[in-house]
Amino acid sequence: MSSGWVAGSVRAKAMARRRLGRAATRELAAGSSTEQALHMLTQTAYGHDVRPGLTVAQAQHAVRAALLWHLRVLAGWQPGAGAELVRRPAAWFEIANVEEQFRRFAGGPAEPAYELGALATSWRNLAACGGPAQLREALARSPWGDPGGGGSYAVSVTMRFIWAQRLAALPAMPVPWAAGGAALLLARELFRGDRTLPTPARKAAAALLGRGALEAASVRELATAAGPEVAWVLEGIGEPTDLWRAEAAWWRRVEDDGLALLRSVGHGPRPLLGAIAVLAADAWRVCAALELSDRGGAPLEVFDAVA
Repeated sequence: MSSGWVAGSVRAKAMARRRLGRAATRELAAGSSTEQALHMLTQTAYGHDVRPGLTVAQAQHAVRAALLWHLRVLAGWQPGAGAELVRRPAAWFEIANVEEQFRRFAGGPAEPAYELGALATSWRNLAACGGPAQLREALARSPWGDPGGGGSYAVSVTMRFIWAQRLAALPAMPVPWAAGGAALLLARELFRGDRTLPTPARKAAAALLGRGALEAASVRELATAAGPEVAWVLEGIGEPTDLWRAEAAWWRRVEDDGLALLRSVGHGPRPLLGAIAVLAADAWRVCAALELSDRGGAPLEVFDAVA
């Protein structure tokens, strides 16, 4: 094991210990206002970006921006293979940037772009695009590939399926994470939308879940068609309106598996991936807590069900 992996693993475990954790996040959710929650967060690792006076939407963006900053720091401690392992999960932020870019194209309000730095896949070129057609051309020349359409939906949904496919290809990635996430995305598109998946998105979904999943007429059929590596995330889900429960189950599985990876003996990709997983799950839970604190902090049973 190289000294780079040793240093990177030590740093990954140290950063994971700085997460807020479930108990402290529940306390955050119980706060009587967003401002109270913000003051609490400024004293944590999220204080890198969170500050008083933000709206709940701005605060959630700041929490995710702090997560990205931590990933950038983490990547800087890794050898080349480790930096790539961080870059692929961080591509979620590039997708989010592109989605906000479409809002700007339409003349609407948009959140600030996340600063990806060295974790960018193609963001520098994509950020320079002046409209949907130019953006599609830039994507087609990038590792993302042609999204199969120039509209915001085609670009967004294709990038998300391609992202899941690229995550699944990582050597240390537990397959159920990527496959389960792709199943959630496909379920939303099949049963809660009225749109046709672009061809590149269908191909990526089929590669992860099998062609039979694309023909499913219900959530249960999708779980059966996609197989055991996916069925866990859809267990107990009968209606599309219950998919929020599946998302919560997905995050719990990612966090639990991440904690197990952090406890792995030795150094290398496993503890690094574990740190990424628990840091991301923590940020997701904090965003949920901010939503509750904005509503007065009650009922906490909602937080317990979600997080």
